[in-house]
Amino acid sequence: MNTNAESHPSDGHVALSKLLSKILRHEPEMVGIRLDGQGWVSVDELVRAIERTARKAGAPKRLRTLPPVTKELVLAVVATNDKKRFSVSPDGKRVRAAQGHSIEIDLGYAAVEPPAILYHGTARNNWAHIAREGLRAQSRHAVHLSADVDTATRVGGRHGRPIVLVVDAARMHKDGFSFSCSDNGVWLTAHVPSSYLARFGE
Repeated sequence: MNTNAESHPSDGHVALSKLLSKILRHEPEMVGIRLDGQGWVSVDELVRAIERTARKAGAPKRLRTLPPVTKELVLAVVATNDKKRFSVSPDGKRVRAAQGHSIEIDLGYAAVEPPAILYHGTARNNWAHIAREGLRAQSRHAVHLSADVDTATRVGGRHGRPIVLVVDAARMHKDGFSFSCSDNGVWLTAHVPSSYLARFGE
């Protein structure tokens, strides 16, 4: 285990972070676990499941090539993840993905009033479709929105040449749309109709 992970995350830490995202957002069955209704699982159970599955004959390469997985390593990866993708329960015994699930989960985030303006980053070639249909959750549970332009730009850059959309969240909220905010600061809403959207800088 890399004892200097906070300043220099190792390849093992990066690989485990990606694996945790896969398990806790999309495929808990990959390692034979079940998440509770709000997406939580015991850290100890998760560690045992990953180690058990990694040792099975024919285990996927992403599991076989991991360093030995311990509770301390999982908590270190969670604590140092630059995008704060994961949350740990107050007692330190459970972990979950903060948002981004494609499986049926109720994260239990309270509805709150959003900032007046929020932002969404996407690939530029998605704009024509979004202008007609608005922003939809697709395979995820909610549309993800950012509180600042820089974050939205980085998100959009993952999908191609980025474009940032401005969301009139104040008007949406006034019109009855519900918003919540995840543990890592991502704003969530079910749908953003195109009438509440504009291209940033235009």
